[in-house]
Amino acid sequence: MQLKRYTGYIIGGILVLLGLFTIVTYNALVKKEESINNKWANVQASYQRRLDLIPSLVNVVKGVSNFEQSTFEKIATARADAMRSLVTTNVTSESINRQERLQDTMAAAANRVIIAIEKYPTLKGTDAYAGLQTQLEGTERRIKFARNEFNTAVNEYNNKVRAFPSNMLAAIFGFKQKDGFVADAGTDKSVEINFKK
Repeated sequence: MQLKRYTGYIIGGILVLLGLFTIVTYNALVKKEESINNKWANVQASYQRRLDLIPSLVNVVKGVSNFEQSTFEKIATARADAMRSLVTTNVTSESINRQERLQDTMAAAANRVIIAIEKYPTLKGTDAYAGLQTQLEGTERRIKFARNEFNTAVNEYNNKVRAFPSNMLAAIFGFKQKDGFVADAGTDKSVEINFKK
């Protein structure tokens, strides 16, 4: 009789521990997944800041120089494409790669303008251009930092999803590994707006 009672306590204790483990592990996985979403939002906010500064760059250049209209059109098209990609809230490998390609295209177009600005020393000396240069350089640093933070959050999440015993609960509740930023084959970094051409 006493053995049955102790067995019931032991089984009850094991069930309580399993329940607590499940709750704690599930909440930890949710928290790490939400951290990824938050870090991704920071990357997108940095991209948005870059995209918001590009029209100012174009306007400063237009106001002082007689610049090629085709270059401005390429920037406008690249910016519009990159803006449309920012509405994606689902963090997938495909959405990360698509946004990265579109941001690289836009940054490359902006770099062509900056290279051409070298021909206009009066433009380089204006306060508007100097202020814009400082803001864009700061934005490029923010983008790098936001990407690194995103990759760190993805790494922490993936470690939790893959580590035993939390990997069993991750599989049961449908938590899957996620992809972070990865350099394309043959490249060591993405294109960034660079004033030091």
